[in-house]
Amino acid sequence: MPVPVPDPFPAPRPLPGLSRAQRLKAGTDHAHRRLDQRILDLDIFRSRAAYACFLRVQHRLHADAHGLYACPALVQLLPSIQGRQRLSRVACDLADLDAHLPDPAPCAPDIGTPAHGLGWLYVMEGSALGGAVLLKLASQLGLHADFGARHLAPAPEGVAAAWRRFVAELDAIILDPQQEAAALQGAEAAFARVAHHLDAELG
Repeated sequence: MPVPVPDPFPAPRPLPGLSRAQRLKAGTDHAHRRLDQRILDLDIFRSRAAYACFLRVQHRLHADAHGLYACPALVQLLPSIQGRQRLSRVACDLADLDAHLPDPAPCAPDIGTPAHGLGWLYVMEGSALGGAVLLKLASQLGLHADFGARHLAPAPEGVAAAWRRFVAELDAIILDPQQEAAALQGAEAAFARVAHHLDAELG
């Protein structure tokens, strides 16, 4: 029987008095760091072919979340998400590299309630924060915001300003305890979905 290995990334326990965005960050820290480490280990910028595999993971994920950006209830709560979906840009990046689109997912994730969707959007919008770093790494492959790395381009107002606006909207929403739990479950589900797509595309 294999000996259990202690997890090197213990998940912190969310503390009272934190904002909603801070609670979601604390509640998903374990999953987020494990996923970051896995992607780092894959060395996705070692070649354009490896990067194209990563793009297909991104395409699968953005396809999962695409409908959230057109959901009237969520747009009303988070007006800054309008025009922020990046699925078409990921598709253009794949086309730039003459790489094929991934096969459609056999089943779409159940995003659930709007509160659940808030957690998903926290993950999707948060992923843009690392775009500047990834864009710099992509430049080593001759890629940039107009070719091959379009989906990594910052928002017109800047990455930090766009994130602050989103977080301010997210934190201002009034949720009951059950909805707060659903938002965290949505964020956890989004991270789990990324791991699922990595398994499907990269093994």
